[in-house]
Amino acid sequence: MLSHQNKKTTATNTDSPIGLLAGWGKFPFAVAEALREAGHRVAGVGIIDHADPRLEELCDHFDWIGIGGIGKAIRHFRSWGVTRATMAGKVHKVLFYQPGWWLKHRPDWKTIRAFSPQLFFGSDDRRDDTLLRTVVAAFARDGITFEPPTDFAPELLVSAGQVAGKRLTNKQQGDVEFGWKIAKSMGGLDIGQSICIKDQTVLAVEAIEGTDLCIRRTGELCTTGGFTVVKVAKPQQDMRFDVPTVGIQTLETMAAAGGEVLAIEADRTIVLDLQEFTAEAKRLKIAVVAFNESAARAVA
Repeated sequence: MLSHQNKKTTATNTDSPIGLLAGWGKFPFAVAEALREAGHRVAGVGIIDHADPRLEELCDHFDWIGIGGIGKAIRHFRSWGVTRATMAGKVHKVLFYQPGWWLKHRPDWKTIRAFSPQLFFGSDDRRDDTLLRTVVAAFARDGITFEPPTDFAPELLVSAGQVAGKRLTNKQQGDVEFGWKIAKSMGGLDIGQSICIKDQTVLAVEAIEGTDLCIRRTGELCTTGGFTVVKVAKPQQDMRFDVPTVGIQTLETMAAAGGEVLAIEADRTIVLDLQEFTAEAKRLKIAVVAFNESAARAVA
């Protein structure tokens, strides 16, 4: 991988920069690097307590906002000439249920207006897709259109087949097929994208805590290890946001908890740093398969 400084010098496109709304993790780096390699300038807005400060090195413009800073982000994007944007990285929704978040992240007027149904009018719909579509709509009203990050970095999507490690046993394959059905049902309800299973028994499901904590909880419940993690896209996945993503940290969390198989959805899951990811999976002795409904049986 090239250094951030070298990456920054590759941008040559004089058109309007692409906006990047950046959350937690390495995904924003991968998108920013892909944009620069394609010749785009990058205008980044990082979410406080989420985005890595080093991301600024990859951006031609950069500033910070709180979770409630939609108005500030729009003002920055407009001042930088942004009309097209993308979002990458996780936002820890659990913060909304911790004391003091309102003061630290300072919802501005545009945020308050956009989320007035949830804040003031008793709406019970706080599902991830609902909240994220509300964010996208708020930017659209000011002429900023969000596009899927995988449109800019399609190489991050994993193809069907054996990604790393040993081929699955019949028992493991049975757990994958069992988990696929349940995980898809969960995704359709917008609960979470991951499920941990062993012997076709559900050990834990992902909710607001995220995949890593779900895996850790599984390790506490299943101290014998040997479980399978299935991570899928929602049946009606909006590829503009919340695309399933795995990386080396996922593997390290699984290894510490005793997981042996990671099954992800082909063509709808992002794998970060694929070469390093496959090498780490081999070192940790974790089998990784990418599958879809037609390929679920073919990977065994």
